[in-house]
Amino acid sequence: MTQVSLTNLIAGARAGLLVSFPTDTVPALAAIPEKAGLIFAAKQRSQDKPLILMAASAEDLWLYVKGSENEYKVWQELVGKHWPGGLTLVLPASERLPKVMNPIDPTTIGIRVPNSAIARTILAQTGPLATTSANFSGQPPLQTMAEIETQFPQVLTLATTECQGETAAMGIPSTVAKWTGINWQILRQGAIKLDFSSDKHI
Repeated sequence: MTQVSLTNLIAGARAGLLVSFPTDTVPALAAIPEKAGLIFAAKQRSQDKPLILMAASAEDLWLYVKGSENEYKVWQELVGKHWPGGLTLVLPASERLPKVMNPIDPTTIGIRVPNSAIARTILAQTGPLATTSANFSGQPPLQTMAEIETQFPQVLTLATTECQGETAAMGIPSTVAKWTGINWQILRQGAIKLDFSSDKHI
C-alpha cells in the first residue's frame, strides 16, 4: 500500500522520495530537483525529454530562470493571465537549476504553477519539484491515484481520501510555450489555447 496522507507525502518528497499527487491537468510524478534522476529511471524516460519545475507560486520559480528586465516583464505578463493554470513556459535556466532536470540541454527549463489547491499546498511545503505526467514513457498519462499505485508501487501516492473536494483534473496536459529570445514558440497546444501571431515582439 503506497497511498499516504498529505503530511507523509510532503515529508517523503522532502526526504528525496518519488511522490505522486493530483494537479489541474494530469496527476504528477514528482521529486525534489536534485533527485530528478529517479523520475527518468521510473518512467524509463529518454534523457532528451526534460522535466518541468512546478511550484506553488511564480515567485518560487523566478530564481531558476534568467533573462533581461524586458524579458521578465513579458514573462510575468503571460503568467499573470494564465497562472495558476495549464501553461508551461520554457525559459533560459539559471545556475540554480540542477543539470539532472534537463541533462541534454541544461540551459532551459519548463516552469509551471498548477491551478490545483492540493498540488499548491504540497508545493508550498516542499518547494519547487521536478514533475512530469505519471506513466511509462510513450504511454498515455495515468489519470487516477489507483492506476499510479499499481504501475509505480515504489512511489508515494496521495491517498484518495485526501483529495475530497478537489476540482476534477482536465486530463489534458499543459500547453507548452518556449521563449526564443524575441517571442514565443508553441511546442504543445494543451489545456490553454494560445495564439501569439498578433503579439508584438521584443
